[in-house]
Amino acid sequence: NNSLLKKRVQSLRFLDSSFIMRRKPGIGAIHKQKLEQEKYKDKGTEIQENQFEQMTKQMEIFRTNLEDFATKHKTEIKKNGQFRRQFTEMCASIGVDPLASGKGFWSVLGIGDFYYELAVQIVEVCMATNYKNGGLITLDELRERLVQARGKRKEHQDITNEDLLAAAKKLRIFGN
Repeated sequence: NNSLLKKRVQSLRFLDSSFIMRRKPGIGAIHKQKLEQEKYKDKGTEIQENQFEQMTKQMEIFRTNLEDFATKHKTEIKKNGQFRRQFTEMCASIGVDPLASGKGFWSVLGIGDFYYELAVQIVEVCMATNYKNGGLITLDELRERLVQARGKRKEHQDITNEDLLAAAKKLRIFGN
């Protein structure tokens, strides 16, 4: 009985020690892990492409809606300086620059043209007053002179200081 008990204890120790010693991962396990990583990477790329496609569609829909809004409110944008400022601020906050593009619906609306025309008129006023002030003029005086030159009829747009600054920025393409 005693010898049988010793044999059982020895066999239990052997089994116990064999469970403690684990085998290191082999080449097959490494290949399996690599395949799993590639699957995750492929799935991540697929998800990223789907998200990009959805975002592109949403931006196209948004651009169309913005065009519709601008077309619908064209006269208000052109006539009302405060509304025009709010519209351009909204566009700028979402990364759309209505003044940067000379083509597309911005030019159809005449929004870009308004600032280019205003820039030319700013240069004309500065050149006309050059003999008095060296071409330097305050925004308020410039605005007053432009309103006088353009007339106060209803078909002329209101001019704000923000409009003058935006138009003056258009002149940067000519240098300092």
